Amino acid sequence: MRYFIDPFGCAKNQVDAEHMMSRLNNAGWDTAPDAESADLIIVNSCGFIESAKQESINAVLAWRRLYPEKKIMLAGCLAQRYAQELAESLPEADALFGIEDISRIADAAAGLCRERGISACGKRGEQSAGYRPLLSLPGSAYVRISDGCDNRCTFCAIPLIRGGLVCRAVPDIAEECRALLERGVKELCIIGQDIGSYRSGDSGLPELLEAISSLTGQFWVRLLYIHPDNFPLPVLDIMERDRRFLPYFDIPFQHASGKILRAMNRRGSAKSYCALVETIRRRLPSAIIRSTFLLGFPGESEKDFLALLDFQEQARLDWLGCFAYSREEDTPAWSMPAQIPKRTAERRKRIIEERQIPISGQNMDRFVGQTLDVLIEEQCAHNGTAGDSAHEATYSLGRLYCHAPEVDGIALIIGGENLKPGSMIPCTVIARHGFDLEVQIV
Repeated sequence: MRYFIDPFGCAKNQVDAEHMMSRLNNAGWDTAPDAESADLIIVNSCGFIESAKQESINAVLAWRRLYPEKKIMLAGCLAQRYAQELAESLPEADALFGIEDISRIADAAAGLCRERGISACGKRGEQSAGYRPLLSLPGSAYVRISDGCDNRCTFCAIPLIRGGLVCRAVPDIAEECRALLERGVKELCIIGQDIGSYRSGDSGLPELLEAISSLTGQFWVRLLYIHPDNFPLPVLDIMERDRRFLPYFDIPFQHASGKILRAMNRRGSAKSYCALVETIRRRLPSAIIRSTFLLGFPGESEKDFLALLDFQEQARLDWLGCFAYSREEDTPAWSMPAQIPKRTAERRKRIIEERQIPISGQNMDRFVGQTLDVLIEEQCAHNGTAGDSAHEATYSLGRLYCHAPEVDGIALIIGGENLKPGSMIPCTVIARHGFDLEVQIV
C-alpha cells in the first residue's frame, strides 16, 4: 500500500507530518511520489487561523474532485480541534486523525485499508533511533524541542489545540541532533511554540544549546520562535563563543501599543522590546531579527496603530511578517468588545508591509561585499539566447545565515556547475535584488 502526504502548514505541522511518515513506513507502507499513484492521500492540516483552516478544507475538496475513488484522510491540527464538526460537515474526508497520539496513524490507515477489503500492510523493522523522513529543504531539518504553550496570548488557539507546554529532555534532543548531523544535515532549526519557555526559560534553553555545542562538526543552529517576554539572554553568551549558533532571531513582538499588548496578555512594552533589539545588536552586531505584527486586534485604535508604526521605524527589523487578526472561537479575544472591521485590519497591514520594504532592503545592503557560507538548496537551468544561438545558463538557489527556510529572501548563485543541494560553500555577496542577494563562489 502506498500513501501520499500533503504537508500543509508551518514547520511544527511539517514535523508532525514527518513523524506520521515514519510510523507509516515502519508499518509497511510505501511513500508514493504523487497522489496519482497513492492508495491513501493524507492532508496534514493547520487550525491556527481562519485562512489556514479554509485552505486545509479546500485541499481535501480539491483532492476529492481529482480522485473520487481514493481514500482521503484529514490529519493534523484542524482535525484535532474540530473532529466532531468536520465528521458531520466534511464527508469528502474518509477519516479524521488529530495530533494527540501520532503513533496511532498506522492503525488509522490500516482501518481504511480494511474498509476497502485490502489486507493490512506487513510490519517492517523499526528504523534507527532518531530517523524520520525529512520534508524540509535539502541540508536542513527542524528539531522540535517542546509542544504546546503556557503563554496564553488571548488571540491564540494553540493551547486549545496542542495543550500546555510539554518539553523534551535535553539528552533526547541532543541525540536527535547528532543523528541528523550524521545523515548529512547542515542546519538544525530549533522550533517550538515558544522555545524561550523551554524548561523554565533562562536556564533551560541555554542548557540545551550547551549540549548541542558539544557536538562535533561544522553546522548551523538556527533558533526560531522566541516569545519576547521570555527571551533568555544567556543564549547570547553561547552565540558569542560558538559561531555555529546563528545570530538569527525570530521574535514575534505582535504589537507595540501598551494597551493592545496588555489585552493580548503580554507583559512587554515598546520600550522593553526596543531595549531587547538594542541588546541583541550590541552583543551580536551581525544579528538578524525577524518578527511578526498582528493588525486589527480588538480595540486597536488609530493611536495604537501609530504606536506600532513608530516601533517599526525605531526597531528597523530585518524581516517582518504581518497578519490580520483572525477571530478564533473559545479564545479570550473572541468575546472582546470593539472588534475591528476586516477591511481596516487589512489596510493597516498593507501600510506596515509597504513601509517594511525599504527597511528590509537597506538592511540587506550591508551584506554586499561580505564572504559568507551559503547552504545550497536547488540547482536550476534557464534557457536564454546569446545572439542567434540558444544557450542554457546554470544557476543555483541557496540561503545565507540571514535567510530562514522559506520565509525570507534567497541567495542566487550564477554559474557553479554541479553544486549539490544540501552542501555548504563560501560565497561573496556581489549585489542585492529586492530582498534577494546575488552571490559568487569564492
